[in-house]
Amino acid sequence: MGFGRYVLQRLLLVIPTLFGVTLIAFTLTYLLPGNPALVKAGALATPEHVAEIERRMGLDRPVPVQYWRYVTGLLRGDLGESSSTGRPVLEDFRQRIPATLELTLASLIVAVAIGIPFGVLSAVHRDTVLDHLSRLLGVGGVAMPSFWTGLLLLYVFFYLLGVAPAPLGRIAADVTPPTRILGLYVVDALLTANGTALVSSLHHLMLPALTLGFAVMAPLTRMVRATMLEILESDYVTAAWAAGLPRRRVIYGDALRNALIPVITLLGVIFGFLMAGNVVVEMVFAWPGLGHYAVTSLMTKDPGPIQSFVLFVAVMYVLVNLGVDLLYGLADPRIRLR
Repeated sequence: MGFGRYVLQRLLLVIPTLFGVTLIAFTLTYLLPGNPALVKAGALATPEHVAEIERRMGLDRPVPVQYWRYVTGLLRGDLGESSSTGRPVLEDFRQRIPATLELTLASLIVAVAIGIPFGVLSAVHRDTVLDHLSRLLGVGGVAMPSFWTGLLLLYVFFYLLGVAPAPLGRIAADVTPPTRILGLYVVDALLTANGTALVSSLHHLMLPALTLGFAVMAPLTRMVRATMLEILESDYVTAAWAAGLPRRRVIYGDALRNALIPVITLLGVIFGFLMAGNVVVEMVFAWPGLGHYAVTSLMTKDPGPIQSFVLFVAVMYVLVNLGVDLLYGLADPRIRLR
């Protein structure tokens, strides 16, 4: 099978997946208790006013008609209007996606910077104190809920030591945000050479990124450790030891390079998880991202943002998995034959 046909096949598989996601998101939102029209109209609204709002929102129509209206709106780029903010959901998403993306990328960097070295050291020093410590930290990352880790870090670094800023957003209140280029404060501050904004944004990003990165560090560490142990016992590594090659070259040049192949797949899964799993962390640190926006909308029974957030997370997962499939098909033509 040619690579172009392989790409087309994978793209066609995305269509029914996204259709199923829209159906699930619409159904779950429809089944939530409460009346969105009553929330939008206010508690003191008259029944006539609530009925008029229902008519405007299309809630008085049959469910299939409501779903068709929702899908056709998505195809036009219309995600609806938020009752909480009074603005189009797409506009709210554009404003908040950079904050979520910045936190996700920073957390991924933390997970890679800690997880991969720990996995390598754990495999090289198998069954030593360092190995047991690495596995203990890995288990702790999975066992401890993100909200508890975040509150613990806030208690230690903000309350006790006073070295972390208050969890009140992405930048200090007395610091002007950098000129918007990408919406990522750290990147924008670097591009505009705004040192004050750079220091403040990194200061506020530190604890949320550490909290979220610690949660996904465990599977990464376990994957690297297991793969490294298998490779270190392989024939070509044994031959490299026998040939007298330097230890550093064998471990980091040969073994680690091959161990990172399955890790690439895991990083794609982790990235999708971070985009969805930052909801709790954003609430703990008052981070103005999509997770905070979705939780607020859920509490007010605001259907547009809830449906859009579920759809956004699903699309991210689909795109990441699609990218990994295409990279595998490009790297190994045998995969296209399956």
